[in-house]
Amino acid sequence: MPRQLKVFRTAVGFRDAYVAAPSRAAALRAWGTDKDLFARGGAEEVTDPALTGEALAKPGEVVYRTRGGLQEQVAALGPMPVRKTKRSPAESKKDSASPPARKLASKPKPRPSRAALEAAEGALADLQHEQEQAEAAMRQRERALAAERSEMNRRFAQELKSLQRKQKMERATYDEALRKWNP
Repeated sequence: MPRQLKVFRTAVGFRDAYVAAPSRAAALRAWGTDKDLFARGGAEEVTDPALTGEALAKPGEVVYRTRGGLQEQVAALGPMPVRKTKRSPAESKKDSASPPARKLASKPKPRPSRAALEAAEGALADLQHEQEQAEAAMRQRERALAAERSEMNRRFAQELKSLQRKQKMERATYDEALRKWNP
């Protein structure tokens, strides 16, 4: 049994785009977007029969309807920005005495500061440098310990040979003395 169709709406400029689809995901695909317009409040389900009829007649197809009349659309544009024109010095003085009639377009926002990013990158570079220095110091200590171990092993080997020779001589002397003692 096919799923029941619902009608969804989103704004596209001065028009509303309606689509009859079984789910929100299907409506988003029909509108050609992968962004969740429903979560952002940019789309909604419509239940008014006056608005759903045309979309239900063409399931899966996007149906556009103009929103409001011409006057409402022009009013939604807001005030037009003032253009700067070249004026004579006399007109400039005359206008500077009276307050401006219209506001100039707002200044663009300043570029975001990189200070926090640069500080984080600097801290990361400092930590990496500190780690490299610590590893170099560790390698130097490891080389010193390896040299110390080598010297220790050489000294013990030399002393072991000397003691083994002495033990061999003492055993021979003892065995000789034992043989003479017990005839």
